[in-house]
Amino acid sequence: MQLNGAALIDPPLDHWIWLIPAFLIGSCIGSFLNVVIYRVPLGMSVNDPKRSFCPKCKKAIPMWLNLPMVSWLWLRGKCAECKEPISFRYFGVEFLTAALFTATWWFFPPQVVIFLWVMMAILISVAFIDAEHLIIPTGMTWVGSAIGLVACAVWPQLPVMAGDSGSWMSGLKHSGIGWATGFIGLWLVVELGKMAFGKKVVKFEKPVEWHLKEPVTDQDPMCFVIDGEEIPWWDLFCRKSDRLLVETTDIRVDGESVGNGKLTIREMEIDLPDGTVRHLSRMKSLDGTATSVVIPREAMGFGDVHLLGMAGAFFGWSGVFFTLFSASIYAIVAAILGRIGFGKQLPFGPFLALGAVTWAFGGWRIWAWYLDFLAPLWMP
Repeated sequence: MQLNGAALIDPPLDHWIWLIPAFLIGSCIGSFLNVVIYRVPLGMSVNDPKRSFCPKCKKAIPMWLNLPMVSWLWLRGKCAECKEPISFRYFGVEFLTAALFTATWWFFPPQVVIFLWVMMAILISVAFIDAEHLIIPTGMTWVGSAIGLVACAVWPQLPVMAGDSGSWMSGLKHSGIGWATGFIGLWLVVELGKMAFGKKVVKFEKPVEWHLKEPVTDQDPMCFVIDGEEIPWWDLFCRKSDRLLVETTDIRVDGESVGNGKLTIREMEIDLPDGTVRHLSRMKSLDGTATSVVIPREAMGFGDVHLLGMAGAFFGWSGVFFTLFSASIYAIVAAILGRIGFGKQLPFGPFLALGAVTWAFGGWRIWAWYLDFLAPLWMP
């Protein structure tokens, strides 16, 4: 390209100037991720309504007040319409996405950046959804796993960052092995945990009150409440086979007593002691008194299994082990700092996401050092 006789040369792709558009793209994607994080757990479409709205007053936000990061700072974290506070999370997600997109552009070759941007977007969405709702949308992780396979075929070094790469077939093979290691390995852990700790039996000296509590807002789950303790519905029914068993002294449906005995509560139906089945959606209320309850529970959610499989699809089997190990360390530290005792729920998805990001931005160097350290021990 010539201009006034002088040759203008485009800056190389590793020039710092490209970090600016990477940051701006990341902030815009982060704004969309806020929509995903808010709407997906509620079963809402991310496209309808098309405009973002205030989570408090539900008024649509005009485009000139919907600039990533800038608008939140300009309005001091408040809605321009109702003046109610808007969570710092909205600014945080936009900034975090922008920072990770920028770092990805700086650390990785251009041919794989787009794939890793998608991965980062999924990790951020999953981490915040799991932290708030204790669920991981597996549709996102399935898409991420497929993209991971393609990314490893395009850049075979990705699944063996601490080793030697080969052809695109080799990258695809290592990606598949990584996915299987993460998914099947953690699935076995979940199943063994279910066998060992899948039921919690609570007995009471005297009959206590229990009832089903309807959600207060669209973001709240239905709860089973017994002796004052609230248990969210999604913690009880992780599988279709899960059953909540209540040994009752009285059962009241819509305020009328229907007997006593063993009540079986499923996700959408109840089995009364007389053998009749009733659908929860057709009841106004369900309550009574009970002497014991058997509560189904999971050692770990299936969403974590899918998430670790996605990490393996991008980073191979070595990335899986590092991600799981570092996530466990992060979770232990968080539990200690947050004073979260044993038996209390702690979403593991955010820590798996953090472990995967740690691997991407240097954790593989620790793995390489570890292998070099062990090498003399393996050799005769």
